[in-house]
Amino acid sequence: MNHSILKEIIFDQHEIIRNFQIVDREYSFDLMANYVLVGLRRAGKSTLLYKIVQDLTAAGVDWNQIIYINFEDERLSDFTAADFNDIIAVQTELSDKEGWFFLDELQNIDGWERFARRIADAKHHTFITGSNAKMLSTEIEKRLGGRYLAKFIAPYNFREFLTAKKIDFSPESVFGTKSKGIIRRSFSDYFYYGGFPESVYLNDKREYVTSVYQKVLLGDIAGRHGIRNFNGLRIMMKKIAEAVKDPLSYSKICNTLKTIGIDISKDTVIDYVGYAQESYLIFALRNYFSKFVDRETTPKYYFNDNGLLNLFITDEDPRLLENMVAIKLQNQHEEIYYLKSSNVDIDFFIPKTGTAVQVAYSLKGTAYDREINGIKNGFKSVKEMKQAMIITYEEEKTIDLEGILIKVVPIWKWLLE
Repeated sequence: MNHSILKEIIFDQHEIIRNFQIVDREYSFDLMANYVLVGLRRAGKSTLLYKIVQDLTAAGVDWNQIIYINFEDERLSDFTAADFNDIIAVQTELSDKEGWFFLDELQNIDGWERFARRIADAKHHTFITGSNAKMLSTEIEKRLGGRYLAKFIAPYNFREFLTAKKIDFSPESVFGTKSKGIIRRSFSDYFYYGGFPESVYLNDKREYVTSVYQKVLLGDIAGRHGIRNFNGLRIMMKKIAEAVKDPLSYSKICNTLKTIGIDISKDTVIDYVGYAQESYLIFALRNYFSKFVDRETTPKYYFNDNGLLNLFITDEDPRLLENMVAIKLQNQHEEIYYLKSSNVDIDFFIPKTGTAVQVAYSLKGTAYDREINGIKNGFKSVKEMKQAMIITYEEEKTIDLEGILIKVVPIWKWLLE
């Protein structure tokens, strides 16, 4: 690889990072470790690398020690595994001090794993990003042999979203009439269009989210896996979106597609769903009660951003509400399930804390008895269950359930906790 081109790419990237306005995010890194940042496209992985670079240079690291290369740069279209040595060579040409390597979308280069292992073994500080199946958290240990820590990066949570919009969400603001109104108005945007960082400042947020979805569907899934039945894939994703909140088996997906004329096998459905999960479009939660086989085949699916789900559904705010709760719980807890049996129906259960979480758009009418009875039956049937809460769209109160206090909290306020 021409060293002049590599240096040009590195210096151009330095200029971008110097001038980039960073929104603080709720991630921390041990600078003595190597990391692979994984997650959905456009979730902000590259910007987190920019923040690390800005912090390093502010602490005295020389810019010539920073080797930042974005492998989606068209100037690297002919780059191969044989060219990786040139990156090391250019670093030594730029500085006789220790190098810091930031390799963005490295998975685009076949054979990237061997280089990643080699520079880690050479004790270089290294940060890598990736967006697709080659960078799955479950694959990183196998490919990189414990040399890197995997960190999943999600689109903005609500606190980060408000920070990006420079909206105060301190406890005082949450209780103030005017400031609370500003927060709730911003929440409506977040609820329907999600937290992709670049969409925050755009007028047509839906168009942006659509472009991200198409890039993942066409590039990370259909293109990478050579899918011919693209129409089947596209409609399958729509059917999964329409079933958010409900357990959904592979057989049910397959049969639903066949009823509308999509000839597809169950094995193909299994593959397609796996590809969607590998690309971080969706994630699955299992039934805590189920036998192992049922946990694998009858999950509930959720989208990793509400904006993505909202592309497929209309007037389905209860589904958007539950999806948003699922996102926060999934990003905060190692283990999360749903509870479903003949007499128990609870949306989310966190075994580590024994917490049951019900989601109800409103507790008016028959919804109150349905949600409370679900919690009552949960306490009777699940010995691990210690506490419960109900998340609504805007209602707030405390319910005394036979001596157990059930907190009812509006989604926007819960997201700020």
